[in-house]
Amino acid sequence: MTRHLCRALVCVLGAAPATILAADTGTSIYGFSAGAVATELALERSFDQALQAEDLRAWMQRMASQPNQVGSPHDHDNAEYMLGLFRSWGWNAEIETFYVLYPTPKEVLLELVAPTHYRAKLREPPVAGDRTSSITKDVLPPYNIYGADGDVTGKLVYVNYGMPDDYKELARRGVSVTGNIVIVRYGNGWRGLKPKLAYEHGAIGCIIYSDPRDDGYAAGDPYPDGAGRPSQGVQRGSVEDMTLYSGDPLTPGVGATRDATRLSRAEAKTILKIPVLPISYGDAQPLMRALTGPRAPAPWRGSLPVTYHLGPGPATVHLRIESDWSQKPVYDVIARLQGSEAPDEWAIRGNHHDGWVFGAADPLSGNVVLMAEMKAMGSLAAQGWHPRRTLIYASWDGEEAGLLGSTEWAETHADQLKRHAVAYVNTDGNGRGFLEAGGSHALEHMVMEVGHGVSDPETRVDVVARARARDLVAGNAEGATDSAKYIAGQLRKGGDLPLRALGSGSDYTPFLQHLGISALNFGYGDSEPSGFYHSLYDSYDHYVRIIDPDFAYGVVLAHTTGHVMLRLANSELVPLHFGEFATTVSRYVEEIEKLADSMRERSLETDRLINEHAYELASSRHDPVGPPTHEAPVPYLNFAPLKNAVAELAKSARACDEAYAKALSEPDRLTPARLAEINALLIASEQQLLAARGLPGRPWYQHLVYAPGRHTGYAVKTLPGVREAVEERQFAEATEYVGVTAAAFDAYRAQIDRIATALRQ
Repeated sequence: MTRHLCRALVCVLGAAPATILAADTGTSIYGFSAGAVATELALERSFDQALQAEDLRAWMQRMASQPNQVGSPHDHDNAEYMLGLFRSWGWNAEIETFYVLYPTPKEVLLELVAPTHYRAKLREPPVAGDRTSSITKDVLPPYNIYGADGDVTGKLVYVNYGMPDDYKELARRGVSVTGNIVIVRYGNGWRGLKPKLAYEHGAIGCIIYSDPRDDGYAAGDPYPDGAGRPSQGVQRGSVEDMTLYSGDPLTPGVGATRDATRLSRAEAKTILKIPVLPISYGDAQPLMRALTGPRAPAPWRGSLPVTYHLGPGPATVHLRIESDWSQKPVYDVIARLQGSEAPDEWAIRGNHHDGWVFGAADPLSGNVVLMAEMKAMGSLAAQGWHPRRTLIYASWDGEEAGLLGSTEWAETHADQLKRHAVAYVNTDGNGRGFLEAGGSHALEHMVMEVGHGVSDPETRVDVVARARARDLVAGNAEGATDSAKYIAGQLRKGGDLPLRALGSGSDYTPFLQHLGISALNFGYGDSEPSGFYHSLYDSYDHYVRIIDPDFAYGVVLAHTTGHVMLRLANSELVPLHFGEFATTVSRYVEEIEKLADSMRERSLETDRLINEHAYELASSRHDPVGPPTHEAPVPYLNFAPLKNAVAELAKSARACDEAYAKALSEPDRLTPARLAEINALLIASEQQLLAARGLPGRPWYQHLVYAPGRHTGYAVKTLPGVREAVEERQFAEATEYVGVTAAAFDAYRAQIDRIATALRQ
């Protein structure tokens, strides 16, 4: 493609106008003195002009041409391919290899043995027009990695989504899963919790299927006509218990190098205890049709053409899984551009490159964006530009199985990362539509500033304005959640689009929640069903037909994350703004206090209804439901330590943000020595929110503000030590972690005060 056509393409995609808009309005850039703004905007303009959609297309087509899971030849080939490209673009690149437990299936069998016989197909057939769907070499059958091996036969019980409240509903209907095999549907909670909770309730096996209500024909036309899951499509995925720790199950807390000390499989707490298997809704339908027993509650009924019953039985199934439990290598491709003024300060960017089969959307649509950023920055470096700080770009391996490559690298380099890492910026695939941004709230101001300078290809407004409109509409919708209403209310008051809090499910986890490094996660998406997810049909042909045919949103994501990385790399001061963090955690404290109050009121009313025998009287002969169990009363908890800590934090945040702005207005005072001193304090701020003891029952997770929930998995729990203790009625633990979290807020406030003092000197 000629340079003239490239520039025309950039204009069509909105990149150059977005940057010009920022320059024309005279907007300051957070972290930069006034004299440095024009230089940075010119740099970002040059960066934008170097991005080419055809690069993203060509890289994805090549890298998604063969099965790309850990252990496949193409996974290693892709790592070597990227290594060569990164070096050709002027980056200092290498492959770091780790050796992880990575089981793969040797034999998988699922059959209905009573009252009739049906043998599940357990395979995904080719789809017309999808060229790679006919490939069989190196394609693993659908399975859930880190489930147990086993050969079990038992009656079937339907448990809806298989979450904690579902088991309470079963108990009220007199249905037990003990000694039986459960069938649950994907969704409403992380897949790894479904077999874990089944085991804890006495089940001997777990089957997970994709109901067409959630991502099949009820949600959208099935592929190849649309984005819905076809009848034999299966969602693969990890069931490693990542609520305890991510990474290699045998090396928690240390890098899985060749000579690392390893646990035995029996000692590894993240490997499950019962066999678990994912199946299609085509294979699920005969099993569900064979169930009798009580009818499932109305919210449990999906879109299969059967009456949803709970069981147990008479449907009886035989499940057999045998696996190869060998170690396999994961290949992390790590590249560096050395900083010219602060080489020991690192801005880190990552996306994984391994998929479940071909992995075009997840993860390669994000990985090719990372590559585009690197090529553009390499071009700038070849013309004489050097980042102030060192840029580290990483294409991780083994994410799908449990964040293997990123966790092992982060654990191996933990001490260096705590000293040098400014922030970690993550993507994990990309779609089309609205900006989705989450992360450390002290980075919110910088993120929104970047977003206001990036144009949406469909609407021509900036990407923050489009996302803001979506949230305003959502907050006004009938049945809107309290959270949606709150966000819309804040936007109406002139507030900016909030960052969402990060739980887990991608490679930011070891950096943010284990090491305390400020982190961000980006992507674009809409409400279309993701029926291709973790299936054979996550292919290049699917991506260019259904998701982003012209790679317009791939380029837009590169604008977004590329500008974030350039500002993290080039800002004189690390761009942390503490006011948004203080406001956000204040809201979290209010939420938990309201949660405790609502639980208390509901518990009292539930006890009254039990004592009045109201549940028995309200039960129907068509749907007999017993009363819930009595629960411990909710005491009046003392949240004063948290509220006092947050109030003091808010004062310090305002003072520090003011001192930060004043220091940048007098750049001559910011000598290299003073910049190094202040930035070292800024880099260490997030680490003040860690507790060395970790969260209750899971010491690997140390962040006291953001964590994946013990019973939600990917979904975040904010102030998790306190919130989860309240939710689980562990009130002594809640009181303990009120103190622990308040102490962390005090430490964070003290760090902010030190930063403010250094800024004023």
